Amino acid sequence: MNRIVEKEFFSENVVKLVVEAPLIAKARKPGNFVILRVSEKGERIPLTIAAADEQKGTITLIAQKVGVSTEKLAKMEVGDKLIDLVGPLGKATEIHKVGTILACGGGVGVAPLLPIVEGFKKAGNRVISVLAARSKDLIILEDEIRKWSDEVIIMTDDGSYGRKGLVTQGAEEIIQREKIDECIAIGPAIMMKFTALLTKKYEIPTQASLNSMMVDGTGMCGACRVTVGGKTKFTCVDGPEFDAHQIDFDEMLMRLGGYRKEEQVAFEQYCKIN
Repeated sequence: MNRIVEKEFFSENVVKLVVEAPLIAKARKPGNFVILRVSEKGERIPLTIAAADEQKGTITLIAQKVGVSTEKLAKMEVGDKLIDLVGPLGKATEIHKVGTILACGGGVGVAPLLPIVEGFKKAGNRVISVLAARSKDLIILEDEIRKWSDEVIIMTDDGSYGRKGLVTQGAEEIIQREKIDECIAIGPAIMMKFTALLTKKYEIPTQASLNSMMVDGTGMCGACRVTVGGKTKFTCVDGPEFDAHQIDFDEMLMRLGGYRKEEQVAFEQYCKIN
């Protein structure tokens, strides 16, 4: 259990791990996530389940190196075992037939977007996906997204692939071109904030999958709290998806940066001894 059976780097800082977890693979639904630990004294890392193979009993996780724990995770090799792997956690995405879905993914946010795109397509919807990243090498899972999309638009900040621009530019062109019945946005908090502002202008119902800080993943610690519609919600048990037009993104952005200095110090110390 919890053994890594496949490993692949999408880029220098983004790694895909396929992990043995038969019970999670069987129970997982789009939108669910897991929490794992690399070692006995390691912190708990929440990662969305990008894919699952019930026959093989495996789940696919995609992580970006952003600190000590994700750096350690990326160094694990095929055959290594995660000390803890808990899931599936969170509420599953509400998949239904509604018409045309606009799926917006930024960076590693495309990983949790993939099973949602698949789910909406299988439910009989027209799906248009907009994938965005800073540059070509940071666009991930393009082929997999194309498999379940009627159309895919690629946007890069530097214009190295697809079209130059932000996810909101590609999304607005689609919105002005045809009727969009629902939008799902997953990526950096700032990207989801501006996608939500865009779709609110056009009165398009929108869900965003939040990446707030987590500790226990069961709603007891309160670390992942966010404000939605003026009320406190816990991302781990009430989410991770919420009505994007009701989320206080400014508060969330402030909380995400709360330990940035400490995280940087810890990473620098880790690099000195490794």
